[in-house]
Amino acid sequence: MEVCYQLPVLPLDRPVPKHVLSRRGAISFSSSSSLFGAPDPRQLSQRRGAISYDSSDQTALYIRMLGDVRVRSQVGFEPERRSSHPYLCIDFRTLHTRLSCGSTSASSAPERRVHRLLSFQRYLHSSRLLRGVPQQIPLHILDEDYTGQARCMLEKVGTWNFDIFLFDRLTNGNSLVTLTFHLLNQYGLVELFQLDMVKLWRFLVMVQEDYHSDNPYHNAVHAADVTQAMYCYLREPMLAKSLTSYDILLGLVAAATHDLGHPGVNQPFLIKTDHYLATLYRNTSVLENHHWKSAVGLLRETGLFSHLPAEDSLNMERELGSLILATDISRQNEYLSRFRMHLDQENLCLSNASHRHFILQMALKCADICNPCRPWELSKQWSEKVTEEFFQQGDIEKKHKLEVSPLCDRETNTVGNIQIGFMTYVAEPLFAEWARFSDTRLSQTMLGHMGLNKASWGGLQQEQTSISEEAEPSTAGADTEDAAVAQMDGSRTAGGTSSKEIPQGNRES
Repeated sequence: MEVCYQLPVLPLDRPVPKHVLSRRGAISFSSSSSLFGAPDPRQLSQRRGAISYDSSDQTALYIRMLGDVRVRSQVGFEPERRSSHPYLCIDFRTLHTRLSCGSTSASSAPERRVHRLLSFQRYLHSSRLLRGVPQQIPLHILDEDYTGQARCMLEKVGTWNFDIFLFDRLTNGNSLVTLTFHLLNQYGLVELFQLDMVKLWRFLVMVQEDYHSDNPYHNAVHAADVTQAMYCYLREPMLAKSLTSYDILLGLVAAATHDLGHPGVNQPFLIKTDHYLATLYRNTSVLENHHWKSAVGLLRETGLFSHLPAEDSLNMERELGSLILATDISRQNEYLSRFRMHLDQENLCLSNASHRHFILQMALKCADICNPCRPWELSKQWSEKVTEEFFQQGDIEKKHKLEVSPLCDRETNTVGNIQIGFMTYVAEPLFAEWARFSDTRLSQTMLGHMGLNKASWGGLQQEQTSISEEAEPSTAGADTEDAAVAQMDGSRTAGGTSSKEIPQGNRES
């Protein structure tokens, strides 16, 4: 016997809609477990978009990417076919192991998930979002547990030093849902597009769930950070006076879903391991296509735009894909060259829908890689997280005798040299052109932070180099002394290895 704890609560005199009774809208508890205990692992393994493991085979991997599969029958989308691949025996559980601090509790993630959903339930009781909320009353999106600091932070959501890490803690890990809902409501888009509250909330909850929280970087907090940055750009004078409500809705939804279902590895890894997504998307913008199709799948499953004309809904899906595909870093030069050409020729006309869409693409690209432009305290955290995700991929590649991808070897790379290179060759050229387009205080602030952050990483690199150079002579002397003692004792040969030998990676760096 199971007890179903339904997320949406409707008045007793109203029939319960079918979509409310969906599996994704309820928390099921087995009678054999505590009501507030962790869900059955067998249920958790079915979570959409997650990298899951068959309990009957501890080495085999299967990936349920229903975000793509569920749109097979729809017009305009290629069906996905899953086939056997030689790398499926790779144990991807190491992907989500915090290698630097040992293994974490296996039950902590399920418990957090239950806690978050129970928080949503408390919120739905307190805010009465489901039905009959007069439009003149502000739609409070935080329940009594999170009023105070979190609400104060939302009042300053348009500031560039917005601390998304603190906000995520204050919202009990629901930063993406809370922030996106707040921004959609603040712009009046919920009322303007007549979005159903239940469908909207369910869509945002599903989006947040489908980000893999075990990824150090590509998780829901990153999506919330990008959405907040996108909001800052949408408020810039050049955009605020030109963008339509449709553009704003599209931009915010694209920001929230731009990395949906990211597996924590990059495109070259998927290609060289013959992943079915690489085959499906012909090795072109593999991850971005997957993020887009996953987002479309959730839109259709929740029916968020089902009340719109079919043609409008399909156009929105296509334009959503165009924005998400623009975040492919391998196409950076293509978009940057086009942007630079428009600025040189001064022919950008934001009354033109195609030009507005292109600016939205550039804004999303900037928001996606804006971490170097944040204040040092925030930027440093993001830099460490993205580098750790690189290094985890490199560890997997080493373990399975694959060629280690660039920047993914923790023995030959450091956070500092990766970040300095990224700022020099990727971030600085992009944000320099954005400042030409929108020469505002925000643009100059971003460039200023990036310059300071680059200098800070350079200083840390010099300190590490100095420490390494000072350590080498003393270590070499200790090795020589140990070898001499060993020769005198006859217990070690001249070619013996000292226990104080410096790892090769440290010497190279």
